Amino acid sequence: MLMMSPYTTTLTGNERPNELHDYPIVYVQPVAWGDMDAFNHVNNVAYYRYAESARISYLHALAMFKGETLTILAGSSCNYLRPVRYPDTLLIGVKCTKIGNTSLSMAYEYYSTAQQAIVANATATIVRTDKDGNKQAWTEDERNILNDFKG
Repeated sequence: MLMMSPYTTTLTGNERPNELHDYPIVYVQPVAWGDMDAFNHVNNVAYYRYAESARISYLHALAMFKGETLTILAGSSCNYLRPVRYPDTLLIGVKCTKIGNTSLSMAYEYYSTAQQAIVANATATIVRTDKDGNKQAWTEDERNILNDFKG
């Protein structure tokens, strides 16, 4: 099913490519001309922006952006498997792979609709904090929601 919200466009269910079937949320990311660099492919920094957008989309889909739920990015990495060029649309599968006391480990797969292939994968760790930046444990309700969507 194609879901539209003020924040994002996502794919769920059978609209996801088989390669992203294990990802409960798939974020749709059009590649912009300005995302390319002098080497005529999408610049590595763009992948981190794409992951951020996919992560926010995921958390919104889980209704995790309540006023008191704040997160910060503690770490991230990305593996580039194939170059991506404009025009293209990436489908970015995002899921939680581990729920810690105050942290989440997340995984991403970037699927190129032009190449019909996975072109990158990435990981990230986010930490739940209060408004002052102090670590906060995930609530029982948040853990239940995250476990329902855990990969």
